[in-house]
Amino acid sequence: MARQELARFLRDRRSALRPHEFGLPTNAPRRTAGLRREEVAELAHMSVDYYARLEQARGPRPSPRILDALAQALRLTPAERSHLFRLAGTSAPPPATGAVRRVRPHVARMLERLPETGAIVTDAAYGVVAWNPLARALLGGDLGRGTTNLARRRFLGEGRMPESSSAEEFGYIVVARLRRAADRYPHDPQLAALLAELHVGSEEFGHIWETRPVHAPGHRTKTLDHPTAGSLRLNCDVLLVPEDDQEVVLMTADPGSPSARTLRRLASTV
Repeated sequence: MARQELARFLRDRRSALRPHEFGLPTNAPRRTAGLRREEVAELAHMSVDYYARLEQARGPRPSPRILDALAQALRLTPAERSHLFRLAGTSAPPPATGAVRRVRPHVARMLERLPETGAIVTDAAYGVVAWNPLARALLGGDLGRGTTNLARRRFLGEGRMPESSSAEEFGYIVVARLRRAADRYPHDPQLAALLAELHVGSEEFGHIWETRPVHAPGHRTKTLDHPTAGSLRLNCDVLLVPEDDQEVVLMTADPGSPSARTLRRLASTV
C-alpha cells in the first residue's frame, strides 16, 4: 500500500471538487479550495477521523467497499478509480453494481449552451437524467418528470412518444443497449425491475430481445411528427460520456432547412 501517494491523491482530488456542484453553500469562507474533509467523509458515509487519517498517510489499508465509496464521493473517472485501488494495494477493483443515474454538472451545463439543439442525457437503462427546454418541446412536456424512461415510452406507451420514421429502428437500439446494461450491471435492482416490466408488458420487446441485436451509437436521420409544429426532419447524433456509461443525444436540423426554421421558432417559445 502506497500510503503517501494515496494520501496525496485523495487531497488533490478533494481540492479539485467545487462545493456548488454538490449543492453546498459557497458564501461561507473556506481556507482551501475544494470540499472540506468532513464533507467528503459525509458523502462517503464514513467517519471524519477515518478519512482524515487516510489523507495524513496514517490510516489502515481501506477495504474495497471503502474505496468504492471514496471513488463515488470524489466523483472519480474509471481510470482514477482504478488508480485509487492500485494505490491502496488492491489490483482489481470490483465491477460497478449499477447504472449511474445522475448527470455530471459539466454535462448538464453543456445542454444549456445549445439553444437551437434539442439535447437529452440518458443513462445505461435509457432513463432520462438531463434535458434542455427544446428537447422537452420536441419530446413532450412530461419529459423528465418522475422516472421518465425512453424504453418504457417506446414499448409501454408511457408518456407522449411522437410519431417517428425511426420508431422500429429505435426499438432495436433500445434493446441492444439494455442487453449491454444487463451484462454490465447484473446486480442492479432498478434495471432488473425495468427488464421484467418490459418483458411482461410488451410482446414486441420480448421478440426483439431474443434476436440479440447489436448497435453502436452514432448518427441517424429521422422524421418526427410534432403535434403543433408539424413534420420535422431531424439529425440525431450521440456523444458518449464513458465514465458514467451515459449518452448525450443531440437533435438538430440541416442549416437553412424548413425544419431548422421550425426548431428556431420552437426554441424562442420555451
